[in-house]
Amino acid sequence: MKTVYKGPVFSIESGILREPGGVRARRDIIRHSGSVAVLPVHDDGRVMLIRQYRCAYGKMVIELPAGRIDRGETPLRAAKRELREEVGLGARSWERLLRILPSPGFCDETVTIYRATGFFASASEPDPDERIEIRDLSLPAALDLVAKGRIEDAKTLVALLLEKQRRT
Repeated sequence: MKTVYKGPVFSIESGILREPGGVRARRDIIRHSGSVAVLPVHDDGRVMLIRQYRCAYGKMVIELPAGRIDRGETPLRAAKRELREEVGLGARSWERLLRILPSPGFCDETVTIYRATGFFASASEPDPDERIEIRDLSLPAALDLVAKGRIEDAKTLVALLLEKQRRT
């Protein structure tokens, strides 16, 4: 495999490789450092989501606070940073829910999802290009947005369904 592109967020490798079973195949693979996402849950059970513009889709997307794991960061440290940067909160309690593979056909990105509770104020530090709207919703209201197709983001769907399962 040869690196054909290297940027600040990901790189792309392309080439012929041998897969299990002896199959030779041409593959293009996006290499990514990994991401984290946080499901913030208030004491009263409301969940916090954000709404922001996603240029790849050309529209506003409702999703969990999330972001890339920086070099040298653990996933938990990145999750704490993202919660602080995007919504201006810290949390006293953190639980790792799971790690997902959002696009395993062509990208090695993983997303580690955390559940955060016990909030305290922290200085918000959004990236200069981020315009984030915070949405506090009851879990039924968030799941209603899923059912209506208004929440399409995979990491958010997974986290909300796990939260629903937790409460039943």
